[in-house]
Amino acid sequence: MLLLKKYSESLKKLSSSTSKRSIEGEQLVMKQETDTFMWTPTNEDSDQSEAEPHSDQQLLSHSSPAAESQDQRGSQPVESGSARKAETKSKKRRHQNTSHSNNDVDKSLMSGDAHTGKRTFLCDTCGKTFKYKSTLDTHMRVHTGEKPHVCSTCGKRFSTVTVLKNHVRIHTGEKPYPCETCGKTFREKSSLKTHMRTHTGEKPYPCNTCGEKFSYTSSLRLHMITHTGEKPYFCEICRKGFKFSSIFKIHLKTHTGERPYTCSTCRKSFCHYKSTLDTHMRVHTGEKPHVCSTCGKRFSTVTVLKNHVRIHTGEKPYPCETCGKTFREKSSLKTHMRTHTGEKPYPCNTCGEKFSYTSSLRLHMITHTGEKPYFCEICRKGFKFSSIFKIHLKTHTGERPYTCSTCRKSFCHVSQLKRHMRVHTLYEWIVNSDVKEVTCVVTLPTRLYHLSRLCPFIL
Repeated sequence: MLLLKKYSESLKKLSSSTSKRSIEGEQLVMKQETDTFMWTPTNEDSDQSEAEPHSDQQLLSHSSPAAESQDQRGSQPVESGSARKAETKSKKRRHQNTSHSNNDVDKSLMSGDAHTGKRTFLCDTCGKTFKYKSTLDTHMRVHTGEKPHVCSTCGKRFSTVTVLKNHVRIHTGEKPYPCETCGKTFREKSSLKTHMRTHTGEKPYPCNTCGEKFSYTSSLRLHMITHTGEKPYFCEICRKGFKFSSIFKIHLKTHTGERPYTCSTCRKSFCHYKSTLDTHMRVHTGEKPHVCSTCGKRFSTVTVLKNHVRIHTGEKPYPCETCGKTFREKSSLKTHMRTHTGEKPYPCNTCGEKFSYTSSLRLHMITHTGEKPYFCEICRKGFKFSSIFKIHLKTHTGERPYTCSTCRKSFCHVSQLKRHMRVHTLYEWIVNSDVKEVTCVVTLPTRLYHLSRLCPFIL
């Protein structure tokens, strides 16, 4: 009886341990299945996972018959779990192979940063990268020339919707971007941003050669040619060379007489860009959007403002290579050079006489018309120019602001003072040279008269 009791207890322990191992085997299988779905294997892990079912079979085949009989109930769930695991991994590998094949399609377009994980899309033509594939697709139209967006008014085609919208505003006249400083309006936001540099003085484009900065890329390109000196555009009529095709085209209009831009107010026409006409219109509107930061004086153009600022700084960057005289403005140097070359580019259409300056031509033209638009209310005398009229008024007011530093004589106009100073200069030359006789070679009788009064011992 004692032996039977011990034998029954041994059987109970054996059965309980067997059922416990079976439950643990099922839990292990479930855990492995969960790990299969949560974990994405590498190539090395895939190879190892493929070998795992064989290893399990080898372990089972090498186990003893007693162990097989003891683990018969527990081994079935393990084998079923291993089969499911192998099938699941096989499906996972098929899914990965499909995804890899899809990724190979965009492999040449997409690159990434291993540290940040951000993807960028690369243009195979120019090497430029983009954050989004849609942006890359739009960029590719630069290379393909595709223009899918059409203007319903004029039929012109564009590559992007944004450019089309900006173009449509030409037809509608819409200018939704106003400048908060001067009130000028623009069709495009980029045009407003560029315009703001005229108020802020920002110059974001530096020259890599000399370091000078510019507000616009066009100004930088124009400046760069000053270093190279290249003039690839040549006029066959006057043999003049030009640096840019745009300036060359404008020059050709001077030979053809074409002036397509006409002022509706004074009917003056221009052969340059429409912007030249827009600048000219400020003469009639009185608009002066450019302000001097030193004295507060306002100007209609940036160029005039720059020339004005040099009055405060004393800068005269344009020297004459012949006589060494310096000028604040390039145009003043160009005009001055005519005194050395004798050039007279302004002919009178009435008599054919030529002049070096436009002011001289205007003065000459009045000799043909006889016009005297400036009239003195005191003496009823008429004058051709406002400058001469202003000098005349000083004869009535008694104002003489220009005084000789030698004899303290005063004059109404600076030209009169300059003419007077020659008397002292010639007298000083006579005294220093010990001249005792003066022949009648003196060309100006008035000068001789002044000398006779200054030096009575000579005559």
